[in-house]
Amino acid sequence: MDEFNQGPQEEEKPIIDERKEEPYRQYQRPPKRRGGFFPALFGAIVGGLIVWLIVYTMNGKQDQTALVKHDETGQNNLQSERVSVDINTDITDIVNEVAGAVVGITNLQTVRDFWSASETTRETGSGSGVIYKKEGDKAYIVTNHHVVADSQGLEITFDDGSKVDGKLIGSDVWTDLAVVEIDAKHVDSVIEFGDSDALKRGETVMAIGNPLGLGFAGSVTVGVVSGKDRSIPIDLDQNGTIDWQADVLQTDAAINPGNSGGALINLAGQLVGINSMKITQETVEGIGLAIPINVAVPVIENLETTGTVNRPTMGVSLLNLRDIPAQQQKEVLRVPEDVTDGVVVTEVFRNTPAQTAGVEKYDVIVEMDGNKIEDMVSLRKHLYNKKKVGDTMQMKVYRNGKLVDIEIVLRDGNTF
Repeated sequence: MDEFNQGPQEEEKPIIDERKEEPYRQYQRPPKRRGGFFPALFGAIVGGLIVWLIVYTMNGKQDQTALVKHDETGQNNLQSERVSVDINTDITDIVNEVAGAVVGITNLQTVRDFWSASETTRETGSGSGVIYKKEGDKAYIVTNHHVVADSQGLEITFDDGSKVDGKLIGSDVWTDLAVVEIDAKHVDSVIEFGDSDALKRGETVMAIGNPLGLGFAGSVTVGVVSGKDRSIPIDLDQNGTIDWQADVLQTDAAINPGNSGGALINLAGQLVGINSMKITQETVEGIGLAIPINVAVPVIENLETTGTVNRPTMGVSLLNLRDIPAQQQKEVLRVPEDVTDGVVVTEVFRNTPAQTAGVEKYDVIVEMDGNKIEDMVSLRKHLYNKKKVGDTMQMKVYRNGKLVDIEIVLRDGNTF
């Protein structure tokens, strides 16, 4: 029992929680801090500013909403006004200056009524024309041959809608040009000829005329010179054979039926071309053609003074060598095998330059004045464009297989 009896025991000490150094002190809250006058004043000012900004913003949105509503109804005080502005450009000035010289031409022909057997004069077509000269009591209009072809009467319509009768002086099927005469008292302005050779690709031009008839009289289209010295094959008698190569200007200014004979004008207000035709294939757009004024002027002068165009002729009938079967070329014409192009003389007329020069039937013309002749088109172009009545021309022909030189003096006539 010694382990239970170990002498006097020490008195137990009270256990103190070390986390509470002062077990009997009550918890006390920190003393309240007293506010001042200036912080309260600052808070009031800030609050007032916030309220003012909110009210101002709300009013601004309401004003904008009201403004939009006014704009939508057209009842606001800020109303738009229609103002007339007079705009002038080089094009408008030129059109205003020359439009009076471009006229409409109506082709009148006598038509027989099938049922009553009576005859009446009716409009069979219309086109355009350009007044280029006023002299004495007469004025002159240039247009296309196909506009006035087969007419029994012509009616001229001016830019202001007034109408007068026109008289056909002469026309030329090869260049598709014609000249019409009218009374000068009705004419106020004429157009000035320009220089078509001076035109540049990309140069601005204007076409004025009456597309689709007088309902669109005085229409103006604007474009550029797309190309010069274009040659377009023409079948004049619609027999499937090319009769002529027309030398024309190409433009993308819109040209439509009724524009024929109208004016192609440069920015100087000068006439540089006579609108003639357009290419109408489905895959083609914007190719209009006009007769260059430098080509037209000599023809116009001839038509005005004589009513016809005096062209040099030889006095023969011709056929393309290509159209002759190979066997006849070898046995009858006896041309060398390497000669494939040329023109065959099928007949020599009496008392003509050809007979005087010694041209014979079945001669094959291959050269004129040093220029190769491939077919009747190239022969006609050389004869009509390069030569004049009275000129001497040097020719090379194959006769019985041999090359022969011929000198011929040209005269006027109605054949080659």
